[in-house]
Amino acid sequence: MAHRRRRPRERTLRESSSYSCDWCHENVEIPIDWSAGGEQEMVEDCPICCRPNVIHVELDEDGALRVWAARE
Repeated sequence: MAHRRRRPRERTLRESSSYSCDWCHENVEIPIDWSAGGEQEMVEDCPICCRPNVIHVELDEDGALRVWAARE
C-alpha cells in the first residue's frame, strides 16, 4: 500500500479579531496588521465607554492568534 505524503498546512492569517474591553467588558472587533509583526501593543479607546485599553496581539509559533486588552 502506497503512503500519501501530506501537504504542510498553510497558515491562514485572520484579518480581524476581537478583545473584551477591560473597563466595560464589551466585545470590540479590531483589524490585525500583520505587517507590524507577530507581537504588537497599541493603545485604543473603547468605542463604547471611551476608556483607553492597551491592546496586545500575539501570534505564537503554532500560528495561534491571541488578542487581549488591559487598562492603560
